[in-house]
Amino acid sequence: MKRLPHDSGTSTLFDDLREAVTAPDPTRPEPLPLCGTGPLLRALLLVVAVLATGALFGAASWRSWLASVSAATTVAVPATLLWLLAACAGRHALARLGRGVQPLAAGAAGAVCALAVWWPMAAVGMAPAEGATLLAPALAGAMLAVLVFQSERWRERARLPAAAAARLADLQTRIRPHFLFNTLNTAITLVQIDPRRAEEVLEDLADLFRAALGGLDQATTVGDEIELSRRYLAIEQLRFGRRLDVAWDLDPNANTARLPPLALQPLIENAVRHGVEPADQGGRIEIRTTRRRERVLISVTNTVAGGPGKPGHGIGIASVRERLRLMHDLDADFRSGLTEDGRYRVSIGIPADGAT
Repeated sequence: MKRLPHDSGTSTLFDDLREAVTAPDPTRPEPLPLCGTGPLLRALLLVVAVLATGALFGAASWRSWLASVSAATTVAVPATLLWLLAACAGRHALARLGRGVQPLAAGAAGAVCALAVWWPMAAVGMAPAEGATLLAPALAGAMLAVLVFQSERWRERARLPAAAAARLADLQTRIRPHFLFNTLNTAITLVQIDPRRAEEVLEDLADLFRAALGGLDQATTVGDEIELSRRYLAIEQLRFGRRLDVAWDLDPNANTARLPPLALQPLIENAVRHGVEPADQGGRIEIRTTRRRERVLISVTNTVAGGPGKPGHGIGIASVRERLRLMHDLDADFRSGLTEDGRYRVSIGIPADGAT
């Protein structure tokens, strides 16, 4: 039988988790999230803002300023997009370089991308500053690339405390004492009448705790989250019996999309707690996953006992929303609320390939 994690010392489960989420792993360099809608929009806005500010110094009127900005962006925007594509493709190789070398590599790539766009345009007379040497666009591209790279690095550093706090809050929300006590009581009861079933219950509980305490600094997949949620619902099924009706509608093509660890289980637990537990006749929970082109959609829908009930604190949902934003940035979509037929639904949209 699998055993629950145990510590004979004075530290608690939350102390161990705090160390896990705050201490980085020096042996595994993490690449910056340079792919996705968020980095794309921030990079373009930053580059255009710098060029627009610089054009103010040589502009005699707002028309000349607008003309200068328009001319500069004809090179800067394609060069920025090309640099982002290269940085996204090579982000793992870039992460393996030293911290001091990474900006130099990003700047060198920026210079190459700027020249790759500026030179053919200059050859046909369409580039701004037509009489300039190759040094000007190369230096401009390198400096803007370093600026974009450093801004993303500063943003990544700023979000680490928020990520740790969100994970700790999520753990405190998920591992509720009465769930633990109910599960252990169920296992104790089953020991006398069905030892094998009692062992399975404890194994499922051990897997839930193992997932909560380990690997919070790494991404998991939709498929793994579904499997873990099945274990949670298997435990709850013993307690509620026929009162808990679960329907699965799963798309295998959605299983490889990335999710934060234990992002789905708290949503299902909320559905059990607010949709099944307070209803005398029980309730129904529907878990659905589907892939639509480059997006994966996940939904958890539950019936509501006696119409809209008393709302909870929303800590679990807020934590999942925050961790999705930290992982997928603007590419994550999170919605929750009552449906037209009076049920409660939480919907998640994430990139299918998980590239961020």
